[in-house]
Amino acid sequence: MGAQPAGPGSGQFPVTRWTLIAAARSDPAAQRAALEELLGLYWTPLYSFARRKGLDVDAAQDAVQSFIARLLERDFLARIDPARGRFRAYLRTALAHHLANEHERATAQKRGGALAPIPLDFDLAERRLAAAPAHPEQAFEREWALGVLERALARLRAEFEDGRRQGPFALVTAFFGTGGTPPSYADAAAAHGMSAPQLKAFLHRARLRYRELLRDEVAQTVDDAGAIDDEIHALMQALS
Repeated sequence: MGAQPAGPGSGQFPVTRWTLIAAARSDPAAQRAALEELLGLYWTPLYSFARRKGLDVDAAQDAVQSFIARLLERDFLARIDPARGRFRAYLRTALAHHLANEHERATAQKRGGALAPIPLDFDLAERRLAAAPAHPEQAFEREWALGVLERALARLRAEFEDGRRQGPFALVTAFFGTGGTPPSYADAAAAHGMSAPQLKAFLHRARLRYRELLRDEVAQTVDDAGAIDDEIHALMQALS
């Protein structure tokens, strides 16, 4: 997933989305890599926003790719100010301005021009759009929130796969996943050779760790640790 924040007590400053940008400012060679990482993570909310603004599939694809290309072509990193707060709000506003001015660039090269394009799975984004709200900003917020949850869950999966955490990760996805109805505690415990209390204890530990990883994901996109709880609340509202 890219650079991760340092663990508690490590003495290292946590690498957030903002500090990644700050580091790239001093190293021009790292600028494209930084933007590719950031926008690779966050392009699906941008696509949802463009589609809900009324663009058809092809136009939305062109808009997102040209938006990304323009960020790569210009000194975008130097103009991003962490004092502006939430990274998602900054990107959404930047795309809105881009779409508003798109008619002035109708003759520009599409899909990134001469730059090597960033691979984007538009088919997946279009399938996800089916469940998105009709309002552009709400669609953006929902897709952003889903991305945060998915990255936190992917990091938790990695901890089970590399042995840092013990137990069947299938149980975690069954109870923490964003789709479907979870099984009953009795059925899930029986299927994995656990008692109901053992299952509840396992899920409790996994849930605590999942919340820690979720907070960490959110912390990487705000400029102030005091904003984490408000940001989490906003993302949960976007999914309700």
